This record gives sequence, C-alpha cells and structure tokens, in this order.
Amino acid sequence: MSQAILSNSSPSALPVAARGASPSSVLPGSRMTQSRIIGALFLLGFLSYGIGSGLVASLVGGSNFLATIASHQTLVVIGVVLILLNTAVDVGKGVLFFPILEKHSKRTALTYLSTMIVEVVLLAVGALAFLMLVPLSNLHGADAAVAQVLATLAVHANAMAYNTGEAVLAVGAIFFCLLLYRTRLIPRWLTISAFIGYPCLLAGSIAELFGVHVGLMLTVPGMFFEIVLPFWLFTKGFQAQAYRGPTITESAA
Repeated sequence: MSQAILSNSSPSALPVAARGASPSSVLPGSRMTQSRIIGALFLLGFLSYGIGSGLVASLVGGSNFLATIASHQTLVVIGVVLILLNTAVDVGKGVLFFPILEKHSKRTALTYLSTMIVEVVLLAVGALAFLMLVPLSNLHGADAAVAQVLATLAVHANAMAYNTGEAVLAVGAIFFCLLLYRTRLIPRWLTISAFIGYPCLLAGSIAELFGVHVGLMLTVPGMFFEIVLPFWLFTKGFQAQAYRGPTITESAA
C-alpha cells in the first residue's frame, strides 16, 4: 500500500531544490551545517571589526595622537589585520548566502552580495588609511607637523570610507530583509529587528558623512540582529522549507 501511495505521488509537488539535486544537498544536516557556518561568520565579522577598529580608535583620540601611536605600533597593526579579516569574513558570508537567497530571488541575492563587496572594499581602504599611521608616527623634526596633518587626514579618510560602506550595505540589507520576511528563512520577529536596525544604520552613516555625529547611537538597534542571528542559526538554523526553496506551484504563482 505504501509503495502504491508513493508511486502515485506527483513529482511536481516536490520542492524544486529536492529534484535534480543530490540527496545530501537537502538533508537537515546540510542545512544546519550551512546555517552554523553563516552564523559563525556573522559573529566573527562583528567581533573582528569591532575589536580591530576599537584598538586603533583608542589610540587616535588625542590632538597629538601620533606620539601615542609611535609607542603602540603593534596595536595599530593588529587592529588593521582584524579589520581586514572582517573583509574576508563578509565576502564569505555573502557568497554562502547567495545560493540560499537565489532560490527565492536572484535579483535580491545579487544586490545583497554586490553591496557586501562594495562595503568590504571601502572598509579595506579605511584600514589601509589606518595603517599609514605607522610610518607617519616615525617622522620627527620638521616633518612631524606635516605627519600630524596627514595622520589626521588618514583618520578622517577611514571614517568616510566606513560610513560610506555602511550606508551602501544598509541599502542592500533592506532588500535582504524583505526577502527574509517574505520567505520566513528566519523568524519574522528577528527580521523585524533588522528592519529597524538597518534603516537606523543608513541614517546614522549618512548623518556622519555630513558631520552630524549620531552614527554610534544609531548602530545600537542593528546590534540586536547582528548578535541574536548567529545564536539562532547555531541552535535552530534556517527554516527547513524556506531553505529548500519554493515548490513549482509557488514559483509559478
């Protein structure tokens, strides 16, 4: 009897991702593995950039910060390396997310990946601006005043690159969140927190570019999503049906 029922089942009712794909590609273990890797990348990127930029920022607060950097060059280099690590992490996150999002909307998948790439390029440019502080801190005598001016410009260049990159990412992330909400890849309450966080990030980044220093305050709402999402992916993973992709009936609708 069970064989007869199975033989009469219409193949068109199966998810698109399940037909024409190897069985291992849709097993729960595969879903959870990919969920946990993406969750780990979200958390690693958040920590690496936060710690790296924090290390450098702690040294550039004073009016004559080059004197401080001269005796803490190792901290600057470590901070820059951590910021650049975030570049690799974010690209990996976007690449791994692409096939999952593409099942539902290739346009959104491309938009999110593209804005992620633009963001990490700008963050890398900002990190290299920070790295210039090391050779500048070694200049003395008549060159010291010029070095201080150039160092100040390097710090401002990092801030401009960071805020521009975050604004670009926030635009792509809004479309990303729309897809998450529609597909229920993650719970809608968590997606709604991202709907609040990313527009706040966009507004704060634009404000910083115009000299209104509210960016740090407006990053706080987005931190909830960036921190909670990894732990959700570690424990629950992406919703199984949405992860497999829409059925033929849903795709044709």
